[in-house]
Amino acid sequence: MSDRDPQPVERQLPTEEARDLLALVRDIAQREIAPKAAEEEDAGRFPREIFTLLSEAGLLGLPYDSEYGGGDQPYEVYLQVLEELAAARLTVGLGVSVHTLASYALATYGTKQQQVEHLPAMLGGGLLGAYCLSEPSSGSDAASLRTKAVRDAEGSWVIDGTKAWITHGGIADFYTVMARTGEDGPRGITAFLVPGDAPGLSGAAPEKKMGMKGSPTAQVHFDGVRVPDDRRIGEEGQGFSIALAALDSGRLGIAACAIGLAQAALDEAVRYATQRRQFGRAIADFQGLRFMLADMATQIEAGRALYLAAARLRDAGRPFAKQAAMAKLHCTDAAMKVTTDAVQILGGYGYTADFPAERYMREAKVLQIVEGTNQIQRMVIARHLAGPEGR
Repeated sequence: MSDRDPQPVERQLPTEEARDLLALVRDIAQREIAPKAAEEEDAGRFPREIFTLLSEAGLLGLPYDSEYGGGDQPYEVYLQVLEELAAARLTVGLGVSVHTLASYALATYGTKQQQVEHLPAMLGGGLLGAYCLSEPSSGSDAASLRTKAVRDAEGSWVIDGTKAWITHGGIADFYTVMARTGEDGPRGITAFLVPGDAPGLSGAAPEKKMGMKGSPTAQVHFDGVRVPDDRRIGEEGQGFSIALAALDSGRLGIAACAIGLAQAALDEAVRYATQRRQFGRAIADFQGLRFMLADMATQIEAGRALYLAAARLRDAGRPFAKQAAMAKLHCTDAAMKVTTDAVQILGGYGYTADFPAERYMREAKVLQIVEGTNQIQRMVIARHLAGPEGR
C-alpha cells in the first residue's frame, strides 16, 4: 500500500463549534474505529464500547435539544458527522443514524413530561435505541403491520407481535414501536416507547447477512409486553404519521452514511491506483482508469451536495420530504456504483478480503434497501411531482 493519505473532505460547516466537532469526530474515527473495522466486521462483532464512547462525547444526540442532553446541532452538521463515522465503519455510522431515528418520535411528539423523564438517558446516558416499524409480512407496505397493542383493565397497553429487520434488535436499551391500536390501515397505528428489558420482549438470532456483519439485525418478539399509557407517544392513531416523519429525517442519515462509505472506497481506489505499477508506470496514469476515478468523485460530490441541500431545507423548517427521498436514492445508488468500481480498480486484489474494497461493496448493497427501498423512494418523488397514483 502507498503512504499517500487521501485528501480530507472539504466540509461546509457554519460555525467554529461545528469545525471543532468534526475534528473531534475525525480523531475518534481514525484512532478508535477504523483500525479495528475490518477485523471486527469479519468476526461479526458489534462495537458497543464505541457507542458508549460516542455517548460520553455527546455524539448520540447531536440534532436534539441540549435541554435534554442533545447537541443543538443543525442537520447540516449532524449529517457530516455521520458521513465521517460511516467512512470509518458503516456499522457505527448507520448505528448512530438508527439511534437518532429511534429517538425522533419522543423528541418531536412526546409530552414535556415524557421528554424530561426519558430523553436525557436516550441522548446522553449511554443508551442505544432501535426503531420498530417493519414486520415479516409488511416491509414496504408498512401500513399493513399486524403487531397489536390492546388496553388492559388498568389502562396500560399489552403489545403482541413480531417486528423484523430491526437494527440493534435484541441488544437495544429502548425500542420505538409502531403497533396497531385501531382500524386497519395507517389511521389505526400508535407509537410506543418500550424499554429493552420489558418482560415478554425478546430478540431472535441475528440475521446472517452479506455485509455489515458487525451490526445485529434481528426480529424482535413482543409476547404480552405491558406498557403504561405514559409511554404512548403522540395521540392514538398518530403513529403512522410519526413513523413517516421520522423516516424523512432518517433517509438523510442513510444518504450521509452512503456518501461516507463511497468516499472511503474512492480513497482506497486512489491509494491503490497511485501505488500499483503496470507497464512501467502507475495505473493511475492510464486514461481509462483516471476517468473512472473522476466519475466516482463526481458522484460523491453530487450526493454530498444533495443531502446537504435537503438538510438545509429541514433546518429552515421548510418541506424536505421529496429532497430526502432524492438524496437517499441518489446517494445509495452512487455508493453501490462507486464501491463496485473500486473493486474493479483493485482488480484481483479488490476481490480479496486483504483489501477493504470488497467489504465496502457488500455493505453498500443494504443501503439501497433500508428505510425504504430505492423503488419506494422513486414512488415518493413521483407523488410529489405528479400526485398519487390512480387519480
